Amino acid sequence: MLEQLGLIGTLRDEDQSPEEPDTESEPEEGPIVLNRKKKQGSRSCRDFNCDFQFVETDHPSRDEDWAMADVMSQLKKKKTMTTLDQKIEKIRKKRKAEDKQSHKEENPSAPEEVEEEKEEEEEKPIAEEDEEDDEDDDDDEEEEEFGASDEEVLTKSDTLREKGRRGKKRKAAEEAPESFHEDASQFDDQLTFDDMNLSRPILKAITALGFKQPTPIQKACVPVGLLGRDLCACAATGTGKTAAFMLPVLERLIYKPRTSQVTRVLVLVPTRELGIQVHSVARQLAQFTSITTCLAVGGLDLKSQEAALRAGPDVLIATPGRLIDHLHNTPNFELSHIEILILDEADRMLDEYFEEQMKEIIRLCSYNRQTMLFSATMTEEVKDLAAVSLKQPVRIFVNSNTDVAPFLRQEFIRIRPHREGDREAVVAALLTRTFQDHVMLFTQTRKQAHRLHILLGLMGLKVGELHGELSQNQRLENLRRFKDEQIDILVATDVAARGLDIDGVKTVINFTMPSTVKHYVHRVGRTARAGRSGRSVSLVGESERKILKEVVKSAKNTVKARVLPPDVVLKFRDLICKLEKDVEAVMRLEKEERELAASEAKLSVAQKRLDGSASSSESQRVWFQTQQERKQNRVSKALQEFDFALRGKKKREKFVKNAKKKELSSEERAQFEILKAQMFAERAAKRERRPKRARAMAEEEAPVKDKAANQKTGGGGGGGGGKKSVFDKELTNTSRKALKQYRAGPSFADRKRLGLDRKRGGNSRFNKKKKK
Repeated sequence: MLEQLGLIGTLRDEDQSPEEPDTESEPEEGPIVLNRKKKQGSRSCRDFNCDFQFVETDHPSRDEDWAMADVMSQLKKKKTMTTLDQKIEKIRKKRKAEDKQSHKEENPSAPEEVEEEKEEEEEKPIAEEDEEDDEDDDDDEEEEEFGASDEEVLTKSDTLREKGRRGKKRKAAEEAPESFHEDASQFDDQLTFDDMNLSRPILKAITALGFKQPTPIQKACVPVGLLGRDLCACAATGTGKTAAFMLPVLERLIYKPRTSQVTRVLVLVPTRELGIQVHSVARQLAQFTSITTCLAVGGLDLKSQEAALRAGPDVLIATPGRLIDHLHNTPNFELSHIEILILDEADRMLDEYFEEQMKEIIRLCSYNRQTMLFSATMTEEVKDLAAVSLKQPVRIFVNSNTDVAPFLRQEFIRIRPHREGDREAVVAALLTRTFQDHVMLFTQTRKQAHRLHILLGLMGLKVGELHGELSQNQRLENLRRFKDEQIDILVATDVAARGLDIDGVKTVINFTMPSTVKHYVHRVGRTARAGRSGRSVSLVGESERKILKEVVKSAKNTVKARVLPPDVVLKFRDLICKLEKDVEAVMRLEKEERELAASEAKLSVAQKRLDGSASSSESQRVWFQTQQERKQNRVSKALQEFDFALRGKKKREKFVKNAKKKELSSEERAQFEILKAQMFAERAAKRERRPKRARAMAEEEAPVKDKAANQKTGGGGGGGGGKKSVFDKELTNTSRKALKQYRAGPSFADRKRLGLDRKRGGNSRFNKKKKK
């Protein structure tokens, strides 16, 4: 009956259900397999529509496209050139063709076999060929690099052993420094979002984002932030610090006066990517309110930012450089109405690189404001935070300064003396054999990051890079591709080490140990976020053992030492030597493309001048420092770094000699990476030892009313509001011109006025000759 109507019957109680075969659980850590993982694509889509989505899910979608739409629209669209991956693919195909040609010359019988294979391929349907292309690509790539004889060596497993702790154990409890006004690190563990007295629109946004329970830092900070107190907060990476400062801010802005539209909240961040991420979170939390947000970071369109700032957004998220640019060049934009100032990654914002810019921003901010500082490695000394003028700050340290994520597994690989050149081979072995996807690889310099991108790409791995030399479009595109799993490995400098929340990062690899323990905490904090597990693997040389000891001493969980088989490292070292010519070829292609782009840019500028489209009346953008002052700052810092790192005469001579070389060996490149880290560490240590400078503050002028009263009464010591005497002015004038004039003595006009001898004592020989 059912079959006639075209219906399918269900199973009855008496019917037997079909038995399914038992599935065995996979081992946690399987054997090393050289072939890359295969894509799940067309085959699974035959039986099930891949575009289908359920209407309701247990876990709300974390799609942030709507929050990022306006940011992507501000990107500067340039003419698209060939990407680095396309250049790498071009060189790989060329090498593959050359290898086939040489193989034909060595084996004359090979062409017949090739023709037979071609005939078989022609007989296959086109659909099957398309399906197999993607799956076979990676296998062919691996076969190119290593033969069947190498497989036995390369599949040897690494050995892991527990690293013993030496030295004194860390104290279990740390007492709060006396310099803080109050300590609020202890919080109510039973506190929920409903108990925080938050408004309904914000609670609705929290539910939409999928937040169920507040994290410890949120439980501690939200109540204190709602009271309007200044606070200094520290918590481990990936514990929700962004929501901890945005929730109290948004709650207070809901009840803002409607009379005038002004910017009341300023959030300062050190990097562009972190600014974009904070802006995205703020927009999602404020999606059901009338609160407006604005993003002002470098690399995005200036005109659209100026228009948004003139409208007076409630919350402004900015990097220091772009903010100062707008303060001096955007009309009707000022910081006099700022009620809340937030520094995310505050220890980075207050270091020497942002020192001058932060002074300028804080000078322009309103004095009566609430200030909140957040970081995973916050300083505990209030004297270091004096620059931001905290008023009776509350200390909230949920974790220690050097605490890593609780579920992070830390591993270290020892690099033996005179084996620094093996670092690239070790990294290549790790990424090819063990950690094949969701990996972030950190380097000290941009040059090394770029080289590793090319080298790993030539080995057939899917790689992207993220550092300051890339355009903003390239940086965001590489970050998006890594998040969408289009690339497996992201090679980055410390620009990606702070604050970035990239979902699903399994492993962090440090090519060299960072300069300080704080930098290490931030780098490894890209994994094991929000209660997930993760792993960090760091390569440690002899000169980096001091930082390793500090990390091991502060670790709560056991630390492992990983040892790679020497045969494996040797194989990859030989492979890198073979690929050196290909690396040079890719770099040559890049250089040619850069030169072509530069010449095209010059031609377009000249064409615009000829056409007269570039109006000469356009005012240039101004900065709070002159060009000369900025240049002097950069030069002095560079010289300071050079002097700190190269104190010894032999060391200095060796460095200068190596710097002149056009081609560096792998060992020299690794030494340069380590040297850059040491330069920063030594400079930071010297800065900490240096006593704080005594600053002379200018006296505030008396109000106008007081001046008028003094003039009427004749009080205030002879006219009170009058000008300073010439004596005071000359005594306190320490300018270069005044000092030169003082050393030279009185001029001829002064001598005449004072009735002194006009002849100077310095010209005694000339005077004697004249008398004779």
